Amino acid sequence: MTNAPLLSFCNELLAFEGLSLAEQASICASLGYQGLEVAPETLGETPHLIPADEAARLRAAVENEGLRVTGLHWLLRPYPELCITSLFQTVQKSTQDTLLGLLDLCAELGGTVMVHGSPGQRRRDPNEPPASTLTRVADFFRPIAEAAGERGITYCIEPLSRHETNFINTVDEAEELVSLVDHPAFLTMIDTSAAGLTEDRPVADLIRDKLPGGRIGHIQLNDTNRGAPGTGDDPFEDILTAIRESGWNEPLAVEPFVVTGDARTTAACAATTVKSLWEAAR
Repeated sequence: MTNAPLLSFCNELLAFEGLSLAEQASICASLGYQGLEVAPETLGETPHLIPADEAARLRAAVENEGLRVTGLHWLLRPYPELCITSLFQTVQKSTQDTLLGLLDLCAELGGTVMVHGSPGQRRRDPNEPPASTLTRVADFFRPIAEAAGERGITYCIEPLSRHETNFINTVDEAEELVSLVDHPAFLTMIDTSAAGLTEDRPVADLIRDKLPGGRIGHIQLNDTNRGAPGTGDDPFEDILTAIRESGWNEPLAVEPFVVTGDARTTAACAATTVKSLWEAAR
């Protein structure tokens, strides 16, 4: 893609087919990707405890294939007992400690962004006023943001659709949390599938409005059908034109949840779609 951001593939579909990290990187390199965005659960049951020497080996496995790890996502999926909105201090402390360990892992892998989606670990108690939850979660994230900044990582809270969670569904809501945390390493992001399902305007218009504001730290590309770009009816020509017009130069991550044929075919479809539409946007 001429003058395009680095294109990264979220690795879990390939990992779930039993492929090693090196095999995942090799396949993605052959399809024209330059990076992998890694789901921690694909690296083991307790990825926050992976020692530095093992992280170095994993990093080398990716870089030996000509790719790099761009970051981590789906952070708390391996830890169903954790929760950022919990009213219990012991749960909050365990969750913070785990995220701090994942920050170390991300840095050791060479990643520069962490995407906090994890809808199962961020449900708001309906008995607590929304403003109180937001204030508590901002307090929770301040030490995380500080640690991210020290490691050169941008930590992004991800707006997710309302059928996934009742906490942080729109970019506007995420920006409220970003304002309360008030740290340059703590931002939000745009996931085109979640935005297409939840926002009250076209995703391309959202991108044109929000990217210049400096609070968007990452973009993930997937269709509202939960598949890769090119497998549904979402207007990715408009979306990629808006991203290109904004001057975006950070990684673009493809994050499909639905497989078309197999993981390799899904990744190939996404790469072809994104690259061709990016070129057409010139």
